[in-house]
Amino acid sequence: MYKEPVAGMRILISGAGIAGPTLAYWLAHAGFEPTLIERAPRLRTGGYVIDFWGLGYDIAERMGLMPELQRKGYWVKDIRFVDTRGRRITGFSGDVFGRLTLERYMSLPRGELASTIFGALPKSVDTLFGDEIVSLTQTAGSVRVSLAHGGEREFDLVIGGDGLHSKVREQVFGPQERFEKYLGYQVAAFEVTGYRPRDEETYVLYTLVGQQVARFAMRDDRTMFLFVFKDSSPTAGCRGDLLSQKKLLRERFGESGWECPQILDAMDSLPEIYFDRVSQIRMERWSEGRVALVGDAAFCVSLLAGQGSALAMTAAYVLAGELKRAGGDYRTAFTRYQEVLGPFIAKKQAAAERFAGSFAPASRFSLFLRNQVVRLLSIPFVADRALGRDLRDTIELPDYGA
Repeated sequence: MYKEPVAGMRILISGAGIAGPTLAYWLAHAGFEPTLIERAPRLRTGGYVIDFWGLGYDIAERMGLMPELQRKGYWVKDIRFVDTRGRRITGFSGDVFGRLTLERYMSLPRGELASTIFGALPKSVDTLFGDEIVSLTQTAGSVRVSLAHGGEREFDLVIGGDGLHSKVREQVFGPQERFEKYLGYQVAAFEVTGYRPRDEETYVLYTLVGQQVARFAMRDDRTMFLFVFKDSSPTAGCRGDLLSQKKLLRERFGESGWECPQILDAMDSLPEIYFDRVSQIRMERWSEGRVALVGDAAFCVSLLAGQGSALAMTAAYVLAGELKRAGGDYRTAFTRYQEVLGPFIAKKQAAAERFAGSFAPASRFSLFLRNQVVRLLSIPFVADRALGRDLRDTIELPDYGA
């Protein structure tokens, strides 16, 4: 049974990526008063190409976003693994993903998904760009928040949707190292215009032991590149400046063959690149008093999992729905939110950890074995065994009403 939400219940959401705006959307439609705060001066448009399917696809439909996402998305027809001379050594048809997801699958720039969700927000949602939470104090009846530029404000609840490196999590739950499980990989991504060669509707990957680089042709003559490499240091490139990050990529990939030197030359003039480590966040509790976490801030499955954005949308939908169902009783809602999603997220994290090694195999034998499995994915039975359980979401979304 639903209870009426507390009239004028004010909820501050930190982070305008995927989870934050999705949560703001559903809270606003449920009668709450969300405020969205983002440290960046404007909506972030960079990042990388994600695979979008499963529950995230379902929620996007409920939000009426699919017509626009289908215009912005891509349907990959071929996944091609190449050798140093660019010759195909293995691969499989993109139809495999379509069949396993009942044709509810697309590739999509993460920034395009974020902008589409943000563009769907009701006008009632207050947004604060170029600001961030400096400190917060919980009282019996509210959360007092000090902002870097906006002074002090008071809210009924605060939700951290600010990603893997969440400041809300750090302020309320403790330092990141208490919850982070580093998986041993670094990633970098960027896009350039006018790169040649182009392979339309094809994801091209070049893998050596311990590293991989991929390219994907996009509209408007753009090409997206994704680098993945093993590194024992979690901070190998994440905390460096742009020049040191570019230097690190040159050191790791400059003599790797294929198109790597050409790609790195195209990178040199870029004003920014995406660079981060591949980690998971594992927490026993996603809430503390009047503060809760959502998306990567609560349970990052890792960038290489391929479903982080969809899971962020799922968590936002469930959290908003449980707050609506509980009539603003945050204790009940936060408990139910984790009960509904906790076991499901744990399985996704375990699957992501298993899958991460396929991007940058640790040995020649692992690389050989990975290529053999890839070659067999054109056989439906093999594809079902190798990918089916990870592509099919085994949880049914609660119905929280219109």
